Amino acid sequence: MKISIINGPNLNLLGKREPDKYGTVSFDNYLKSLKSLYPEIFFEYYQSNVEGELINEIQKRGFSSDGIILNAGGYTHTSVAIADAVASVKTPVVEVHITNIAAREDFRHNSLIASNCTGTISGFGLDSYRLAVEALITKFSTKES
Repeated sequence: MKISIINGPNLNLLGKREPDKYGTVSFDNYLKSLKSLYPEIFFEYYQSNVEGELINEIQKRGFSSDGIILNAGGYTHTSVAIADAVASVKTPVVEVHITNIAAREDFRHNSLIASNCTGTISGFGLDSYRLAVEALITKFSTKES
């Protein structure tokens, strides 16, 4: 199984940025632990602060990966173009957020991408990514039976 993790703006600063909200672990370190938990899964990772680059990556991975885990960061609430990119690919996409966006500022309560995703996982810290992996594993094991 091949899973692509695509992270949006400011997620390159995990471990440094607002540790009270986002924790003290960098995503690179978290990804190492995720890979050791799931040695049978090939993970591809991409991060960009640029909307168009995220769209290009979604389109690229959306026809070659078995699943995409997408944390679009602030673009979640503003980007119709990213929502359209998610809708245009055949690969299931799980929307992920480290914090509980429903418990944050009002403008964060609305996700423009959620309706085009298989599901959303929010509020479990970096463990939200592991939960998304589990959701994709379950989706594919159910599909095959």
